[in-house]
Amino acid sequence: MRPVSAAFLETLRGSHTMTAQAKVLSTFQTGTDPTGTEVDIIDGSVVLDGAADVRSALDLTTDGTGLWPDQASDLFAPYGNEIFVRRGIEYGNGTIEWCSLGYFRIQTPEQDAPVDGPIRITGMDRMQAIIDGRLIAPIQFTAATTYGTVVSQLITAVYPSATIQWDDATNATAVGRALIAEETRFEFLDDLIASVGKIWYWDHRGILVITAPPSTTTPVWEVNAGQDGVLVSSSRKLSREGVFNAVVASGEATDTATPARAVAIDNNPASPTYYYGRFGPVPRYYTSPFLTTDAQALSAAQSLLQQNLGLPYNVEFKSSPNPALEPYDPVQIRFATSTGTEIHVCDRITIPLTEREPLTVTTREQTTVLIGHL
Repeated sequence: MRPVSAAFLETLRGSHTMTAQAKVLSTFQTGTDPTGTEVDIIDGSVVLDGAADVRSALDLTTDGTGLWPDQASDLFAPYGNEIFVRRGIEYGNGTIEWCSLGYFRIQTPEQDAPVDGPIRITGMDRMQAIIDGRLIAPIQFTAATTYGTVVSQLITAVYPSATIQWDDATNATAVGRALIAEETRFEFLDDLIASVGKIWYWDHRGILVITAPPSTTTPVWEVNAGQDGVLVSSSRKLSREGVFNAVVASGEATDTATPARAVAIDNNPASPTYYYGRFGPVPRYYTSPFLTTDAQALSAAQSLLQQNLGLPYNVEFKSSPNPALEPYDPVQIRFATSTGTEIHVCDRITIPLTEREPLTVTTREQTTVLIGHL
């Protein structure tokens, strides 16, 4: 969950005054209070999806009076300008506590009623530029090149001023095998980062974060009905679609080294997706040239499995908006005052930029599952 104060979270449970802000930026910036041109927010939302290549997307409707982009240098022209968005609470003493929602490159401005009608803008976070930035010539890395150097070289070629944040010292480790990035910058990096058991995304500060999947056992927020509750409505379903309970990870070497291999399974008999239970074995296969040791293959297999445990049980709920929630955050849900609670992990979150709409979250149940290996 993004950093906010205890007072912020407590205030969300009662009557409060929300506010939101959007700034158009013509230069690359990071942080939670960049310098830019503020524009009106008529309507809009930010969608965060932990399973998508581009984690965050913006849909913003703003006043279009005199602002339709006729020139490449105009504010809303889709030639590199970004929109920084944040939502906050205005307290009774007039102070505002903000929660940043991130940086979004302008993709498409639309205007249904020229010449001064509202302009609707779609934007994507900085990962879209990494996806778009395909390589025009192969890049070779020696076995002694570190993970950090590979990532930095490929990212800063697109964003020279990018800040890259690793959660441990993996960035200083050598990749251990000669590698060639041939065409797709994003796919090469995505495979590289998955091979060391990590996820990556551009966060609310505009920083590229490379981290192990966060713990999903301790709830960061309670979504409850009744007095002081925030739950507006909910629905739920069970589905086997897209579910697997084992990951077979292996290396694909072009040299003479023995390919690395490891298997991670849902090895808890109490789990509904227990590998040896009635659910049945449903393995996923992951192959990468970046896996050079069995230990590395096991780490990647465990990470991929961890990110998908509990998928059969999904809940969608609407609640009073908490803009600090992020994908992978565990929340505690109480559907009625007379029922117990369930812990679910946020998958997809829609954060409105006005007071008219509730927060919408799709989750998966997080079961306590031990990950074994073969």
